[in-house]
Amino acid sequence: MKQTFTINQKIRQLLYILIPIFITQLGMFSMNFFDTMMSSRYSADDLAGVAIGSSLWVPVYTGLSGILLAITPIVAQLAGAKKTKEVPFTVMQGIYASIVLAIVVFAIGSVALDPVLNRMNLEENVRDIAKSYVVALSFGIIPVFIYAVLRCFIDALGMTKTSMVITLMSLPLNVFFNYALIFGKWGLPALGGAGAGYASAITYWLIMIIAAFVIHREHPFNQYQIFRSFPAISFAKWKEILFIGIPIGLSIFFETSIFSAVTLLMSEYSTKVIAAHQVAINFASLLYMIPLSISMSLTIIVGFEVGASRLRDAKIFSWLGVGTAIFFSLLCITLLLLFREQIASFYTKDAEVLKLTTHFLFFAAFFQLSDAIQAPVQGALRGYKDVNTTFVMTMISYWVIGLPLGYYLANTTHLEAYGYWIGLISGLIAGAVTLSTRLLLIQRKNFRADKSVNNAST
Repeated sequence: MKQTFTINQKIRQLLYILIPIFITQLGMFSMNFFDTMMSSRYSADDLAGVAIGSSLWVPVYTGLSGILLAITPIVAQLAGAKKTKEVPFTVMQGIYASIVLAIVVFAIGSVALDPVLNRMNLEENVRDIAKSYVVALSFGIIPVFIYAVLRCFIDALGMTKTSMVITLMSLPLNVFFNYALIFGKWGLPALGGAGAGYASAITYWLIMIIAAFVIHREHPFNQYQIFRSFPAISFAKWKEILFIGIPIGLSIFFETSIFSAVTLLMSEYSTKVIAAHQVAINFASLLYMIPLSISMSLTIIVGFEVGASRLRDAKIFSWLGVGTAIFFSLLCITLLLLFREQIASFYTKDAEVLKLTTHFLFFAAFFQLSDAIQAPVQGALRGYKDVNTTFVMTMISYWVIGLPLGYYLANTTHLEAYGYWIGLISGLIAGAVTLSTRLLLIQRKNFRADKSVNNAST
């Protein structure tokens, strides 16, 4: 990345980082998208089972892999400050930490999965499919966590096109293995929802191997010589990673887990309601890739500018990203309001599921604007390494405001399942307001500190 001086240069810099990240996120999301869509073509039970399994897996993966996102602002600020010799050590420590996190997840999951599923009011077949899906995914835990670190390193250098190419290379393979293992093609067993889990696990291994090869062989990554040596574990470096990463991981966990919690709470409704809810959440998550990609871009760019002590540029990039997200959110709202039935029919042909999905997608339209604010603001705050207050605000917005309100509306009013969605919308709005306020305060504080330094130097 290079220093920018005009708004046009900043827009080009943002887009240069953003577009490959967006394509990469679409590719990563597509794995879950194809799991859901192709499972729905197998049977409604498999769709519901994959929905429940995903609701258990996604918050765990995103929350814990979110801890590893600390590598992005750390490396970005090191690059901005031209402290490149410290980068390989940081990346290797991140890899060590990722392996430990993966082992912990595997150990806890092996003990907790059955009790969690047994406490849910699920049809027996749906419960079995959900378990099989999660067990299949577990074979890819270690590589997907390692890949999270490798991707953070690649992206922090501004080389987001590389992550994009890696993901696009692996995506067709994921679709191929989904098709083969879900439907039992070419002599392979028809595993239904479980086959989707195995397909994703295989893809995680492929992504990790490709990323490691690229980092080892290709410029500019090979000049860092990441795998040339394997230093001893440094708990001091782990402390730095965890100090930044745990609040990031908790923030992501609080955000993603509320959607999973709603899905789990809705297990009291029929299989068709669960399926329709999951389809709507799946498409809303697809649209979320836009503000999420902008958020990740801002973490890189703001971190780079802060590391180079260009605080004014960091501020401009922050709000430029928010404005871009708001623009795209208005387009997404229009899309959802005009084409809900067509979108729903892409997922399912079941008349009842189709009708329910159309209603859920109406509420999903109202996610868009608040997501367009809170996600980029969080990304900018991570670039500043301001993460502790952020996760507290996120927890309160989603779990103190959003979920209780949704539960109340769902269980005491005629809204029923739709009440949970109104609660989700309320939590997102609260998060957008509180996080934006925090970013303004951080930027004002940095402006005063920078002004004091300049006055002292003159």
